[in-house]
Amino acid sequence: MALFSVRTVDSADLRTVKVAGECDMSASDELTAVLVDAVASFRRVEVDLAAVEFLDSTGINALVTAYHRACANGSTIYVTQAVGMVATVLDLTGVAQLLSAPVPEAEQL
Repeated sequence: MALFSVRTVDSADLRTVKVAGECDMSASDELTAVLVDAVASFRRVEVDLAAVEFLDSTGINALVTAYHRACANGSTIYVTQAVGMVATVLDLTGVAQLLSAPVPEAEQL
């Protein structure tokens, strides 16, 4: 069993939330609190899921809750680096599309 951990890395207008381990019911309150704080404090929030090995419905709920808070205050939140079963869960639930990374302006031309 991989223990859950979350840490943040801040730059000028971006907070990266690096999540690791198993994101299940035992970790959902902490993840929700960190994400809600991030979207309240920063205009852009990246959620790096590269080290997440398991994501259940409570983890999905944390992401969606943060998304709604971000929409309410004009922030942007997006998920990056999801792999394996975590990426599959995000795709099947529609959260991958909901929280897809913004396209850089140079690529929009």
